[in-house]
Amino acid sequence: MALQAGIVGLPNVGKSTLFNAVSNSAKAQASNYRFCTIDPNVGLVDVPDPRLNKLAELVNPNRVVPTQIEIVDIAGLVRGASKGEGLGNKFLGNIREVDAIVHVIRCFEDENILREEGAINPVSDKEIIDTELQLKDLESVEKKLQRTEKMAKTDPKAKVEMEILKRCKDHLEKGQSIRTLALDKEERVAIADLFLLTEKLVLYVANVEEASMHTGNKYSEMLKAAVASENAEVIVMCNNIEAQIAEIENPEDKAMFMEEYNMTEPALDKMIHSVYKLLKLQTYFTAGVQEVRAWTIQEGWKAPQAASVIHTDFEKGFIKAEVIAYDDFVKYGSEAACRDNGKLRIEGKEYIVKDGDIMHFRFNV
Repeated sequence: MALQAGIVGLPNVGKSTLFNAVSNSAKAQASNYRFCTIDPNVGLVDVPDPRLNKLAELVNPNRVVPTQIEIVDIAGLVRGASKGEGLGNKFLGNIREVDAIVHVIRCFEDENILREEGAINPVSDKEIIDTELQLKDLESVEKKLQRTEKMAKTDPKAKVEMEILKRCKDHLEKGQSIRTLALDKEERVAIADLFLLTEKLVLYVANVEEASMHTGNKYSEMLKAAVASENAEVIVMCNNIEAQIAEIENPEDKAMFMEEYNMTEPALDKMIHSVYKLLKLQTYFTAGVQEVRAWTIQEGWKAPQAASVIHTDFEKGFIKAEVIAYDDFVKYGSEAACRDNGKLRIEGKEYIVKDGDIMHFRFNV
């Protein structure tokens, strides 16, 4: 599934440093210059999952394939981006294409790193980005509203759509993002073609100095208080430390480095899992001698839909699915042992896949 999370923020807050740390296929230029990232860099990020490693130990396959999320490093926005300042239109267009936003906010002091907005203020930084995205969305909503108002005179459907657009317009004019507007699934159809920036889900990353990586600091606390009403998660991390961890290839050296910093796992793992959760994703596995693999699906998908991520023919010709719960597979150690102990189930088209299921699909060609 080509799901994307875009890293955004003001210039010099640590976006590209974070991208360098999470990406295993591309490196962005982390530099103390405005717009050092002119085109969005895209990296495929493995979703850390110890269950995959455990299955590999039991099955001993020829290869192990984790599931992945695309992370897009989008150049720093500035005040006035919605009006084209700082190559704003190009960057806002890049944000429009992602599924979720990782908003990096500076929560550290460093006189060597430029900050055009003056004293460190994470709340102000957040509001600058919010305002630019809201202004761009307001522009999109107003354009469609003008077209819809004319159609509403003769089309009842357009009249309903017009009322929804007016609600969106009022909400944006109050400085509120569309994701906080209580629109149901049917109502969201009216704005689906606009791909509104503020409708996207957001994960905030408070980029702190090394000394605050475990405890946070006054700036990260300010940020948490500012987003409390958004029901959003704030992850505190030191992007520089995470980038250093990512550069260490030897597992033993990496473990020693993290032990030195009193870390049980990279904070990046938590961030990636949070993005995964934010997008309401879950994982099922296929496990055989040739391959143990993790597959990404949406929460609530039924077995035929889950089969489609392997191949569309699997959904079209779906007959049934053989399912083993992850805990049962680990307990008994193999598919054969699970079958012998009555832990392999046969499920049909209405089965809702659970996170961690080990599945084998049967289908007609």
